[in-house]
Amino acid sequence: MRKKYVAGNWKMNLTLAEARALIEGIRAKMPQNPPVDIGVFPPFPLLFPMAKALEGSPIIFGAQNCYFEPKGAFTGEVSPQQIKDTGARAVIIGHSERRHIFKEDNALLKKKVVAALAAGLDVIYCVGELLEERDAGRMEAVLDAQLTEVLGGEISLDRIVIAYEPVWAIGTGRTATPQQAQEAHAFIRQRIAKLYNSQSAETLRIQYGGSVKADNARELMSQPDVDGVLVGGASLKADDFVGIINGAIAAK
Repeated sequence: MRKKYVAGNWKMNLTLAEARALIEGIRAKMPQNPPVDIGVFPPFPLLFPMAKALEGSPIIFGAQNCYFEPKGAFTGEVSPQQIKDTGARAVIIGHSERRHIFKEDNALLKKKVVAALAAGLDVIYCVGELLEERDAGRMEAVLDAQLTEVLGGEISLDRIVIAYEPVWAIGTGRTATPQQAQEAHAFIRQRIAKLYNSQSAETLRIQYGGSVKADNARELMSQPDVDGVLVGGASLKADDFVGIINGAIAAK
């Protein structure tokens, strides 16, 4: 059985004091020894302080992005090796905001995935369609390209989690129904089986991301192919994030 994974993407939010208070609140309110994986993904300047704040906690932390070169004249970028040096264990790659605001394409994202894995980081690789793509009946074609143009070949899935983010449901308050989420997750798993094999597809964890809240988390994660959630705004409040963790624990 795949272990549920609740990850909080803080995006470009929180001062150092706010971040410390948030972690203190989560640690105080979350269950002891939770049977699910939990991660938080702060902005780059907060990685070192969060390493300290999370000492002794089961919560892992990671970065929201990385570059694909280990070092060099790339002003403003951060390498996977530098991220790993903070104590971070993971990195998010291909988030819809990176794709659509910063115009990162599949070719670039593949380089980032390869570099992150080579540096010893786990990867949450994000895929998802725009509203107009869904309305045009192109959801499967979009997801297929985002999977096949980045994964496969020599890339092992051992340290990869896929996050399905319907772009039309991120920060909009509009959430995919559990049935819509399950449909997309099942397609992703089927496509991974073709890219790799059925065993790899069966063990791969696929998160849902898109206006996840405490009151819909349990139902979403009770779907057979939804193995966790990648949470945005609701990860910025301890009560909300812990509520989602509890939803993951209660999900069947």
